[in-house]
Amino acid sequence: MAIEVSEASFEQEVIERSRTVPVVVDFWAEWCGPCRTLTPALEAAEVARAGNVVLAKVDIDSNQALAARYRVQGIPAVKAFKDGQVAGEFVGAVPRAKVEELFDSLVPSRADELLAKGDELSLREAAELEPRRADIAVALARARLDRGAAEEALEAVEAHEADFAAQGIAARVRLAKRGIGAEAFASLDRGHREAALDDLLGELAAASEETREDLRRAIVGILSEVDPADSIGREYRRRLSAAL
Repeated sequence: MAIEVSEASFEQEVIERSRTVPVVVDFWAEWCGPCRTLTPALEAAEVARAGNVVLAKVDIDSNQALAARYRVQGIPAVKAFKDGQVAGEFVGAVPRAKVEELFDSLVPSRADELLAKGDELSLREAAELEPRRADIAVALARARLDRGAAEEALEAVEAHEADFAAQGIAARVRLAKRGIGAEAFASLDRGHREAALDDLLGELAAASEETREDLRRAIVGILSEVDPADSIGREYRRRLSAAL
């Protein structure tokens, strides 16, 4: 059930509350027919999320200062608040799918929850739910590498050709099959990233064309997770360019 919010309660009921749970605010008026049309979809979306999103209503006739503050020029106007800021919005009696899209953007999906758990079983379920997500595929591949299942790790990422981290893992598996880079990847698994990069760069000079390409992909995969502004990342990107 939506809570009624006024200018006096907006700061507490919307801004402060949104720091712990997202709040969707429906700016409406009694005389607005489209507002009444939209209300059932908003209420259903709130109920479906079982307390993970709060729905609030603001009557713009009684709270004109709020309407002006948030530049409400047409109603219904729906604005989602998260961490004290507007995180999404739409205007008009939009289709139910659009309402659901806004609410979905405010709370973690089931796949996000499984990804946060991080165990292989959860990651496998997440990958089944959202097979196009490279971040899930990479996490699953790493979990499989941790238990020595290199072929299964390759299977997890090989379809994600546009993702540098995914292709870096795929290259790692192919290199391992040729007996290349074992010491480098052992260093990487221990958290010694620079040592791993040094070893992989050192392999480039004498490598065949096919192996050089996999070494490049492996190096780029590691560097893809380094902040572009990091001086270490810049140095190793420069060294990789020079080596190639």
